[in-house]
Order: sequence, then structure tokens, then C-alpha cells
Amino acid sequence: MAESTAETEVTLRRILALAVPALGVLAAEPLYVLIDTAVVGHLGAVPLAGLALGGTMLSVLTSQLTFLSYGTTARTSRLYGANRRAEAVAEGGQATWLAIAVGVLVFVLGELFAHDLAQLLAGRAPIADAATEWLRIALLGAPAILITLAGNGWMRGVQDTVRPLRYVLAANIASAIACPILVYPVGLGLAGSAIANVIAQTIAAILFVIALWRERAMTQPSLAVMRAQMVLGRDLILRSASFQICFLSAAAVAARYSAAAAGAHQIVYELWSFLSLVLDSLAIAAQALIGAALGSERTDHARAVAWQITGYSLLLGIALGALFAAAYPVLPHAFTDDAAVLAQIPYAWWLFVVQQPVAGIVFALDGVLLGAGDTAFLRTTTLGAALLGFLPLIWLSYAFGWGLLGIWAGLTVFLLARLVATVWRTHSGAWAIGGA
Repeated sequence: MAESTAETEVTLRRILALAVPALGVLAAEPLYVLIDTAVVGHLGAVPLAGLALGGTMLSVLTSQLTFLSYGTTARTSRLYGANRRAEAVAEGGQATWLAIAVGVLVFVLGELFAHDLAQLLAGRAPIADAATEWLRIALLGAPAILITLAGNGWMRGVQDTVRPLRYVLAANIASAIACPILVYPVGLGLAGSAIANVIAQTIAAILFVIALWRERAMTQPSLAVMRAQMVLGRDLILRSASFQICFLSAAAVAARYSAAAAGAHQIVYELWSFLSLVLDSLAIAAQALIGAALGSERTDHARAVAWQITGYSLLLGIALGALFAAAYPVLPHAFTDDAAVLAQIPYAWWLFVVQQPVAGIVFALDGVLLGAGDTAFLRTTTLGAALLGFLPLIWLSYAFGWGLLGIWAGLTVFLLARLVATVWRTHSGAWAIGGA
């Protein structure tokens, strides 16, 4: 017998109860980075450049390992939906052991190659030296960063997004207080910023481990479970790498076109990144709810919730697009008063605005398919959209001098290709496989 409409929908209040705290967690790190940048910025150009480069290298290293968050949510939410909460939390314990092992590996490799990588990217010795100093200290927190990713993953899986917000806020507030003190009165300079970063990551990791300990979920490591988690990890790492290739290529082509184009691209891209956090919070809610529904064998409910959240995300995308269209006469001037940069912004701005409703659908359906554990499909289609849609357009843009219009057209094609793929897959229902 088909489930009733009431049984196949969730309330907007329930969705927001998951999405709003998740948005807080997603936004906490960028806000802390802004504070850190403001503090270090007063040390001079070289330390600031060192922080920017070192922070970027650490971010690239750790962003490839977000499977510890998204993959863990996919696995734990199914167990939670099957009323096996203890096993779901135990899955988080195994993800934490995996985070520790991978984090130690990242630390060792990072320490070995930090200077060579910084020198390759910076080219100039003073900046490379500053970046190396910051990165080698910050890498002490690599295991803690990954423990936090795993902690977010299992807590989202059991539909608890409030505790992660408390933990991350506590950690970042402590670090925001420590950073200016260590940099200036204590006199550690750029090293103080890195130490404050490690303090934040360590506090958050300790809080997540304590939560597992209280639930008696830090059992001995299970190679079988960690191997299964790595299967999801492989697909998500490849998917994440395709994003990095696209965004790095876009920045590189913009820089080769002109300094003004590079500046305009950076402004619009940062706004795009911020809005992606807003839309991703609904995707996280979708992931948790879909996983739980499939774990409890309610496949009709999962399909209904998939389209319900997608509808909300589409409306949010339309609202964001309209808001930033209306803000065009004012907002770019808040970032720069350079006439050449302002002249380049429209070539990216209007495509950025048009993308928002599309992104609303794509991000929500990404969350649906991640919640279903359909990572192989997401891996293949994202790589295909990057290699066959985005990259040819962006390098044609470089060859023919299309500038920002070509770059952002490429990003739009990348989104549209993913839109077609995710809508088709979700409509097919092939992802809606019940069971824990």
C-alpha cells in the first residue's frame, strides 16, 4: 500500500532544525579565517601572503578528505533509520580511528614536502618561507581536523546538528581569542596564528572524542568497517578533486587574461562560495533524512523527501539570485574601487546570478544521492561534467581571449551538466535502495 502524503513528507521546521545548525558549522571556519587574516594582516605583506598560501595548502589537503564527513553520514544515517543507533554511533568511532590514521599520514607527508610545495607555488623565497613556517605548525592539527570531519559526519547521521555547532563554535571562539594574544603580546608573529589554529582544531576534536567516549563507541579499530568507509572515500575524493581542478583552472585562466579579470573573478567566486554554504546546509539536511528513510525501508518516503527538499532549495536559489541581482549596483563597490576590476565584474556577475536556482537543485540532489550512498554515480558524472563540459570551455576561453565571460560560461555548463545528471538519476529511483 502506498504511503500517504503526510507520511512521505517532513515538516519545514524539521528540515530547518537540521539545516540551520549545519550552516553555522559550515560558516564558522570561513569566519574564523577572516579574523585570522585581519590579525596577521597587520604584520605586513609577507606574513599575510604566507598565511594565504599556507592556509590554501592545508585547505586543499584536508578538503580532499571530506569523505570522513559525507561518507560517514551516509552510512550512519541508514543505521539510525533502522533503529540501530548504537551501531550508527559505533560507525562514527571507526571513522574517528580512520581519521587519526589518515591525519598522521597527512602530517608526516606535509612536514616532508611543505617547503618544496610552498616554493613551487610561491616562487619567491620570503613568501615560501613564511608559508612553510605556518603550515608546519598548523599540520600538527591535521589529525584533529579529520576527527572533526568524522564527528560532524556521524552526528549528522543520527540527526544531531546542534552539538557539532556548539563544539565548532567553542573551538573557534577560543582560537579567535588566542590568535591576537599569541601574535602580538606574546610576540610569536605568524607562528602564533598557526598555534591558534591548532588550538581550535584540538578543542573541537577532543569534544567529539568525548562524545564518542560517553556513548562507549570508541571500540577497537575494525579494518573491515574502515575498508568499507574507504570505498566511499575513493569516490568522494575523486569527486572533490574534479571540483578543485575546475576552480583552480578558472583562477589560472583569469590571472592569465588580466589582473583586473583575476580580481573580479576572485570577488564573484568568494560570493559564490559563500552562497554554496547556504545551499549546502539544505543538502546536509537532505543527506541525513534520506539516509534515515532508506535505512528504515521507507523508499517512497525517501523519494518524496528528495523532491520536497529540492523544491525548498530551488526557491532559496531563486531568492538568492534575485537578491544578488538587486545588489549589483552597490555590492561590487564594497569589495573594490578599482575601475578596471569593476568593469570586469559584470561578465561574471550575471552568470553567477543565473546559476543560483540551478545550484539550488543540484546541491539538494547531491545531498539526496550522498544520503543514499550513490557516490559512484556522483563521482562519474562530476568528473564527466568537469572533463567534457567545463575544462574544454575554459581552455578555449584562454585560447580565444573570452575572459571572464568564457570562464563563467564554463562554470555554468558544469552546473547544467550536473543538473541533467542528478535530476535524471533522482527521477529514475535507482538510488532508493532500502536497508541499513
